[in-house]
Amino acid sequence: MPDHLPPLTALRAFDAAARHMSFARAADELSVTPAALSFQIKSLEKHLGTPLFTRLTRAVELTEAGRALAPGAKEGFEALIAAWRAAKRVEDDTTLNVTAGPAITAKWLAPRLYDFARQHPKVDLRFSAALRMMDFQRDEIDVAIRFGYGPDPGLYSRPLALEWMTPVMRPDMTAQFPTAESLRKAPLLFDDSVGFLDPPCDWAAWFRAMGVDYHPRQGVHFSQADHAVDAALSGAGVVLGRRAMVVTDIAAGRLVAPYNVAIGTKAHFRFLCPEGYETRTTVAAFRDWLLFEIEKTAWVSETINVIPVEEIG
Repeated sequence: MPDHLPPLTALRAFDAAARHMSFARAADELSVTPAALSFQIKSLEKHLGTPLFTRLTRAVELTEAGRALAPGAKEGFEALIAAWRAAKRVEDDTTLNVTAGPAITAKWLAPRLYDFARQHPKVDLRFSAALRMMDFQRDEIDVAIRFGYGPDPGLYSRPLALEWMTPVMRPDMTAQFPTAESLRKAPLLFDDSVGFLDPPCDWAAWFRAMGVDYHPRQGVHFSQADHAVDAALSGAGVVLGRRAMVVTDIAAGRLVAPYNVAIGTKAHFRFLCPEGYETRTTVAAFRDWLLFEIEKTAWVSETINVIPVEEIG
C-alpha cells in the first residue's frame, strides 16, 4: 500500500474532531463551518479507504482505524507546532523566556533584574518561577536555572557557582551565640528544600564539621529556602543558609555568617539551554550578566572556609 500522505488540512480536521469527539467543536477550534470540516474528514476517509468515525445521531465515535490514527496525529501536530514556534524564535533577538525556582528568583534574581533590563532595554525578559522541569520546546523556554547534580544530557549546561551552607543570623544576634557550641541554645531554622542532597547537608553535618556532637531536630521547618531566610531576617532564629540564598543579604550586612565555616555540596546551580542556544545574542547576554553578577559577591565565599560534606566524618 502506498504511503502517500493526505493533505495536511484533512489530517488537521481529523485531529481536532478526534480530540473533541465532536465535529461542531472541532469546527469552532479551526474556525471553519461543520460542513467544511465534515468534507475534509470524508476526503481523508476516501484517501485511506476506510471510515475513521462512526456517525451517531448526536455524537461520533472513532472506528478501529480512527483509534489507530488519532494518537499519532495528535503527537505529530504537537511536534509540528513546537518546531514552528522554535523556528520563529531562532530569529527573535528581543524576547528571552527564563525559568527558575521560586526561591532563587525571589532571593537572587528579582533584586538584580533591573540592572539587566537597564543594560539590555530592547530585551523583553519573561520569567516563570516554577519548580517543575519545563520542556524547552513545548513551554517555549530559552533558559533554565536549576539546582541539583545533573547531568543534563542534550543541553548546554554551565555551572554558575559552588554551593555551600553556613549558619547565618541577624547582626544583633551574634553576641548571644558567639560559638558553634552556643548554637545549642539558639532557635534553629530548617530549610527542608535541600532534603534530597546526598550526603545530607544539614545542621548535624555542619555541627560535625565544627567538632560538636549535636543532632538538632526541633525548630521551625520551611519547605522553601527563601521563607527560611526571610524568617532569619526577621530575627526568628538562625538558618543554615545556602550561598545563593544568603549571599546578597550577607553582602548588604542584613545577615552575618559569624563562624566562617561552611559545608560544601557537589549540587550546584546550572545555566541550562538547548544545545546551540548558548550562541544566541539574548541567551549569551543573559549568561554573561549572570556570571558578572555572581562575581560581584564572590568575596563573600573567599571569607568562608568550605569543607566538602563528603570529607566530614
